[in-house]
Amino acid sequence: MGFYFGFTTELVAIAAMGAVQCHFGYLANSLIKKHLPAVPARLSCAAVRTVVATLALGLVLSMPNASQLPLTPFLGWLRGVSLLWAFASSVSWLVYRVLRWVRGRSVETDPTRRALLRTAGAAAVGAPFAFVGFGAFIERTAFRIREIDIPIAGLHPDLEGLRLAQISDIHLSPFLSEREFARVVDAANGLRAQVMLVTGDLISVHGDPLDACLDQISRLRADAGVLGCLGNHEIYARTEQYTAVQAARMGVWFLRGQVRRLRFGNAQLNIGGVDYQKMNARAHYLRGAEEMLLPGALNVLLSHNPDVFPVAARQGWDLTISGHTHGGQVNFEILHRGLNVARFYTPYVYGLYSAARSSIYVTRGIGTIGMPARLGAPPEISVLRLRKA
Repeated sequence: MGFYFGFTTELVAIAAMGAVQCHFGYLANSLIKKHLPAVPARLSCAAVRTVVATLALGLVLSMPNASQLPLTPFLGWLRGVSLLWAFASSVSWLVYRVLRWVRGRSVETDPTRRALLRTAGAAAVGAPFAFVGFGAFIERTAFRIREIDIPIAGLHPDLEGLRLAQISDIHLSPFLSEREFARVVDAANGLRAQVMLVTGDLISVHGDPLDACLDQISRLRADAGVLGCLGNHEIYARTEQYTAVQAARMGVWFLRGQVRRLRFGNAQLNIGGVDYQKMNARAHYLRGAEEMLLPGALNVLLSHNPDVFPVAARQGWDLTISGHTHGGQVNFEILHRGLNVARFYTPYVYGLYSAARSSIYVTRGIGTIGMPARLGAPPEISVLRLRKA
């Protein structure tokens, strides 16, 4: 149900932003026809219609699962820029309409106060552009490290304090360069992790620099190696097999219904990985994954989609490690609760969640998808320290 609710919410939001852009085009053409001679007016109106049509195409390419289309990097760039403008301008327009309605219902006779209100109103209308600009140019690449203790019931003493570093949702693309991702790899290598984990979405669309991403991932270093699982964008780009084979040649193992058993002293860490579990087929979540469990070991599941957590807990996985949501990517805190699109899809948006003896950690990841900005959900490298509950 969550998938269809989230899908509908995204469609409504994109349609609303598209309607606002059409309204802007209509207003612009009305002013052009009113103030310009016939020939320049026709040319200017044609230019406005072209711009609106281009923005509309970018918004159509932003629809849920549009990444399954054979998009080129240019179309990915168009999608990102269109969303940036449409989101900022639509919120700004909404603020303007609300302020105009409020002014229409009030009578202010003090000229000084009236001027102050006009200035405040202009600042409020411009604020969405400032916030989006901050999210696109500052917070989008404000990579940080988050260390968190993961309490595990009955944890073997030899696993106490074990450090698992997680990188997810890289989305190497026109909006995350190889140089920027190299900074992330360098930071991760300084974390003294026993195991390095990569939980899917290396790129966004077919044609993005997958080989460059794999080259950087191959530089990751951890005592017991680098393991991972694949995300939905590997499916969309049709690169699942290529990614797994090329990574294995570089010493990185993407687990596709497979396990790696690691020994630390007298304790075993059993890490299983699954391909992306489609949200619109939740009845089939983790089918057969229980066969990968190892009695007596600490069983850790790598699943790009965190919505599988209830199933993973029932099967007996001690810890699930996921990404996919980007922590909402554009997240607004209201009464200590995050408001973002991802919450319409799944309750497991960001952070640590527990159920009985099982836990899941969902990271914000590194890159972006759709709108190339982050607000209230900065990118992170996660370090999970195992602790006895």
